[in-house]
Amino acid sequence: MSNEKFDLQKVHQSFQQCLVGEEDVSIDAYLEAFKELYKFFSLMGTIFGFVSSDVKEKVEILQKLRLQKENAEKFESIRKMMEYERDANLLEKKDYVSGCRTLLRLHRGLDFIYVFLKRLGELSEGDAKTNTICQTAYNETLAQYHPWLIRKGAVVAMYALPTRDQLLEKVCLDASVAISLLPEMLSVGRKVYDRTQELYTQFDMHGLP
Repeated sequence: MSNEKFDLQKVHQSFQQCLVGEEDVSIDAYLEAFKELYKFFSLMGTIFGFVSSDVKEKVEILQKLRLQKENAEKFESIRKMMEYERDANLLEKKDYVSGCRTLLRLHRGLDFIYVFLKRLGELSEGDAKTNTICQTAYNETLAQYHPWLIRKGAVVAMYALPTRDQLLEKVCLDASVAISLLPEMLSVGRKVYDRTQELYTQFDMHGLP
């Protein structure tokens, strides 16, 4: 995960590849999407440090689980992972790093990313309200899972956000291409989020500590 420019097209393609059958989600494709989203946040520097460091850590944990030979098939998709960890009673095991619990943190982060990028795309050219929409998106999503100190620091850091055009020029390969691709990427990203949300509901795992 380097600081090369963010490629929205890669995120879009990865999210498309996430959709397995009628209701499952590929873990490999999901992690590929998040590797690219990590670039977006890391390129913003300390403003999104509270997101990027967490994303990097969670992606690495899931990749390790996926790469273990004995786990390869069990961690192929979100449904398979949930069935495996539930049936093997791993969710209550103290010395086990749960894939379901780890992915839940990314899932919550995706909600924030979706809301923020959606509102970013709705801003008019040159609009300076990036910090406002980011704070609102954060307060509506991730903030409910963070302690007060992180919430306070995150909201303060967001005051330093540039305008929409400056932000996109800073992090994207091509800002105009990114804006044109954004609606389509958000559409498929929402499908991935909704499927994942439904799986956590089916397996009653939203409350994993």
